[in-house]
Amino acid sequence: MDWNSLKVFLAIARRGSLSGAANELVVNHSTIFRRLHAFEEEIGGKLFERINNRYELTTLGHELLGLAESIESSFDGIDRHIVGKDVQPKGIVKITAPNNIAYRYLPRYISDFNRQYPEIQIELLVSNQEFNMSNRQADIAVRATSSAPPDHLIGRQVGTLNWSIFGSKKYKDAFGLPSDMQELNNHSLIGATGALSRVPAFTWLDKHFAQQVTTRCDDLTTMSYFVESGQGLAFLPDDQLRPELIRLFGVKEAGPSHLWLLTHPDLRNVERIKLVMQHLTKAFSQELSY
Repeated sequence: MDWNSLKVFLAIARRGSLSGAANELVVNHSTIFRRLHAFEEEIGGKLFERINNRYELTTLGHELLGLAESIESSFDGIDRHIVGKDVQPKGIVKITAPNNIAYRYLPRYISDFNRQYPEIQIELLVSNQEFNMSNRQADIAVRATSSAPPDHLIGRQVGTLNWSIFGSKKYKDAFGLPSDMQELNNHSLIGATGALSRVPAFTWLDKHFAQQVTTRCDDLTTMSYFVESGQGLAFLPDDQLRPELIRLFGVKEAGPSHLWLLTHPDLRNVERIKLVMQHLTKAFSQELSY
């Protein structure tokens, strides 16, 4: 049995679609379809059924899932163990970071790093979704959170991002700007949807000013451009400030977001990962105060 076939099976089981599995494994849709068909022929049974446009596990698929996950865990452990002995300052380091952090900070930091270590190649995965650090989808995660990071990862807090109300000149010219939180009742607000709506700032906003929300989106950077266009005011972390935006006043009710650099414990002594962690820690700490 080919390990690559099991990887395809696991990716479809997790994502529920061929396109989702293709994105996870960075191959095209037809490759996933072909490998799944060949695998089902090899084992002599159907692993998935199409239900409501999703790939759902059959009874045979459920039986295979636990075995495949156990094999995957063993392979991941071997991979991290072998990589963990790498002491050469060269190779690829994968960093995952949310959009706003990736845009504002990481290009500068990574460019500085590569001038010092040209043999270490950085792959930046810009996403607000959490990547699996155990199977090395990413080696380092930059995460902004109001809570402690997962126990199975190690790292350190490298900065704090406070939240404020932001507006724009275009909005000001049309409607004026509030001077305090109570005046938000007289203004249009941009709120969050999807996973972003669970961030404390937007939970508080929906509790107190839901009637004023006229537009919603699931990305902070996109939200900042809604503000720039004059669509409304928004709660944003202070790292979103740029010349086109006006920072009005702080949002103490939201609480700060703590910025963390995280990696898997098995990778802490990999030289290239250690060097990137040290560089990013220093860069963030110098630019962001606690």
